[in-house]
Amino acid sequence: MGQRIVRSRKTLFERESELATVDEVLGELTGLRADGAEAGGPPGGGLLAFAGRAGIGKTTLLAEVRRRASALGCTVLSARGGDQEQRVAFHVARQLLQPQLVGVPETELRSALGSWYDIVGPALGLCAPTEGAPPDQQGLRDGLDWVLTHLAVRRAPMVLVLDDAHWADPESLHWLAAFAPRAEELPLLLVVAYRPDELPDHAESLRGLPGRAGGRPLGLEPLSASAVARLVRESLGAHADDAFCRECWAVTAGNPFETVELTAKVRDRGLTPNEAGARLLRDLAAAVKGSGLIARLERLGTSTVRFAWACAVLGTEIQQRLAAAVAGLGPEEAADAADALRDARILTGAVTAEGTLEFIHPLIATAVYRAIPPGVRVALHGQAAWCVIDDGQGPSAAARHLLETHPEGDAWVVQQLRAAAGETLRAGAPDTARDCLARALREPPAPKNRAAVLYELGCASLLTEPATTVNHLRAALEEPIADPELRHHIVYRLSQVLAHSDRLAEASDTLAHEIRLTGDARVRLRMVAEQFMWDAFRADEPDHPSRSRRLGRLADRLKGRDLTERYIIGLRTWDAIQRGEPAPVALHHAERALAGGLRWAEPDRGFEVPVLVSLAFMYADRPGRTEELFAAGIADYEKQGWRGAHLSFAYTLLAYVRYRRGRLAEAEDFVRAGLRLAERVGPGTPAHWYAVGILIEVLLARGRLAEATRTADDFCFGEPFPAAVVFPDAQTVYGELLLARGLTEEAAAQLSAVGRRLDARGIRNPAWCPWQIHLARAESHEAPERALATALEAVGRARQFGAPSTIGQALRAAAEVSSGSARVKYLEESVAHLERSPAAYELACALVALGTELRRAGRPKEAGDHLYRGLDTALQCGADGLVDTARAELAAAGLRPRRLHEAGTDTLTTRERMAAALTAHGRTEAETAAELHTDEQTVVHLLSAVYRKLGTDPSGLAAALGERAPDQPDLPD
Repeated sequence: MGQRIVRSRKTLFERESELATVDEVLGELTGLRADGAEAGGPPGGGLLAFAGRAGIGKTTLLAEVRRRASALGCTVLSARGGDQEQRVAFHVARQLLQPQLVGVPETELRSALGSWYDIVGPALGLCAPTEGAPPDQQGLRDGLDWVLTHLAVRRAPMVLVLDDAHWADPESLHWLAAFAPRAEELPLLLVVAYRPDELPDHAESLRGLPGRAGGRPLGLEPLSASAVARLVRESLGAHADDAFCRECWAVTAGNPFETVELTAKVRDRGLTPNEAGARLLRDLAAAVKGSGLIARLERLGTSTVRFAWACAVLGTEIQQRLAAAVAGLGPEEAADAADALRDARILTGAVTAEGTLEFIHPLIATAVYRAIPPGVRVALHGQAAWCVIDDGQGPSAAARHLLETHPEGDAWVVQQLRAAAGETLRAGAPDTARDCLARALREPPAPKNRAAVLYELGCASLLTEPATTVNHLRAALEEPIADPELRHHIVYRLSQVLAHSDRLAEASDTLAHEIRLTGDARVRLRMVAEQFMWDAFRADEPDHPSRSRRLGRLADRLKGRDLTERYIIGLRTWDAIQRGEPAPVALHHAERALAGGLRWAEPDRGFEVPVLVSLAFMYADRPGRTEELFAAGIADYEKQGWRGAHLSFAYTLLAYVRYRRGRLAEAEDFVRAGLRLAERVGPGTPAHWYAVGILIEVLLARGRLAEATRTADDFCFGEPFPAAVVFPDAQTVYGELLLARGLTEEAAAQLSAVGRRLDARGIRNPAWCPWQIHLARAESHEAPERALATALEAVGRARQFGAPSTIGQALRAAAEVSSGSARVKYLEESVAHLERSPAAYELACALVALGTELRRAGRPKEAGDHLYRGLDTALQCGADGLVDTARAELAAAGLRPRRLHEAGTDTLTTRERMAAALTAHGRTEAETAAELHTDEQTVVHLLSAVYRKLGTDPSGLAAALGERAPDQPDLPD
């Protein structure tokens, strides 16, 4: 499927170096040379790219690549871009992967693809899209990665060939360009060919892909005069004289396609290939392309011309029966036209009405298409849309034709475009859906349907163009809307996109306006819940205490009967956390919110409230419960294919949980994975602020101040801070960084500003934002009395909340800014609280601080006990800077640090053993963390298979995992 039919000839002229490269990379892939001998060295994949202008021989070269790969026993997947199919989402991906999967029974396919079935199935045309929210584009690309990786391992060695990549659809091309660097890690060779001067913007990534030429494609040059002479004589006979051959080269400029076509014309005309015949070559060459080709086509008759036009409109893989319907020809007339076009070397392929036709070369297809009079071309596209629908191919197949028609106010066109947009959006192609809906809007739709089309257009633009989405949704609200439910959905979506665009005040105002207009009590309750949520994230909320009181009164009356009520109770949980109410109160509301179910990937709902409820347990020193909820939430995301901003937040906040538990190395791995995902979403987003802030905190805890400073500089982490509330609070983290750098005055200014901002809003919990703890340290140099008062106020607030970790952290700060015996007293109490908490890093800090004070007080034995414990705990946390401090204090006490032992492997989880094994095999910890969040059994199996294919013994992997890699179902052959 997707392979262009080309005329067979005996020799590829002047492509020896390219073919040598092909043999080399195939040898590396298979471990075999072309003669069957062993190539030597471990097998490996990679990328091979060819570039050249039209007709230069790319397709013929790729056909030879396929032939040689097949001869070496490779599985070959092929596809080609099409001039008329560039706007068909996943056209190339379907050509590559669908033939490998399409004949498999659904039950087997579901078993093989697992959770990826509902994500990649619609994109590959294997199943209809499911209801609910579509996968995000990153999630879909990850799914396609998984399918191709699985196929490459199971059917290794594999060669993937993409011709005319400059015409590939954007969705497929973005996926392949991102996947290409991974080919070197798999038994997979990716071979692409394209015209460099015709690359569209979405294909620019092809130019810089890593390959055999160090990021450059291998350029194909025109044939020399001697090569053209050999080609001519191979085709016409050895009697073709030198003058004739030289003229062939001159009129074709060494273009292989034009040379082959020219010799075919010479043969058809019965022209003698001598000097006398050479004078006629220029006229024959003109007939091969451009206006000459069209003149030759027109001489074949009106019916044949119309059939050729219909084929050009349909594009590639043309069904003769369908082309006849588009051209308005009967079966016999269409068959005669197809025969005439085959004889004229314009078409090739089918000899029956059910067969498939194809143009001899894309140059011919392009010339024929461009020769169609504009009005006729538009009419043929319209006819093609009708015929495709009538043929049962569905709205998505008809959409590309409807996009080429002129607006005429046709309700059928609007209906088909909306249906196509719905299909492509749920399949994971929002850009294509947006194009369909924008065209439907220009048709235009009937006034009663205009608001619905604008709403659908806004939803399609949500992830890629949020500003455009706002405009569409505002315009929709200005239209007459007969359906109240549609209006409510527009308002929900508008407030959501405003909030996610850091326009929280506008989101709140939009809901407030609509609350006053609606008469439905349940709808009004949901809008109130949404308004409460966005106000909770506003750093500039004008009246937080009043909102808090209203929220408390409302939540206390609700029973959690539906999702809206549970969201409000969840917001009450978060309000209790921020205000520092006793932890049992917050946890009581959290359990109420969770009682009826609080999924993270609920359609048409934000993920914010379920995440906030989960985090409440972390702040209340129950991080295990938080991680349980995060595991379920991440699984929910992945089931939906949400692997962009949603998964970035999940990894980042999971890193924050690990940080607060003192598992700093794991926290760093997770936050770097989250940051990498955030960078794929786009810079400056809330996901970036969360990830960078947490990464800086982790680096400071690990004692890597210089790296933390570079990170802040690299990501412009500083003023102005975001309008949305992020946690840890960005300005507080910035103040903590300044303090660590010794810039105490600047740190105090930033932290005091945080205090003024949060106190005015009633946010007083140091577990949520420890600004007072850091401010006390910053003030201690210039105003020690004020510093102690600040620290003791933090202690009081921490005691009110009641979480031992927060109390212990605040007491340690109070010790640092105190003097005399009070320092030891506060630190002893700090250690006692922290020993009852999960905050291992904070405990290590308190132990080392207490040991240091006891050493200075002349109590070396007690000091040693605490310093040894602090040293061991700091080592287990990965707090390298604190380890150095503890060792220095032990040395100062005249004590020798005992030999430190790593934790035994029996304390590690399967996932942790897996991460260690993969890191040992050359993967970075961040990459490992990003890939091992789910379905670890399958990953173990796949990686073991990869190592076997690459000639690496996977026993070390299995041994490190402490278990045998399990069997997994093969994708059916």
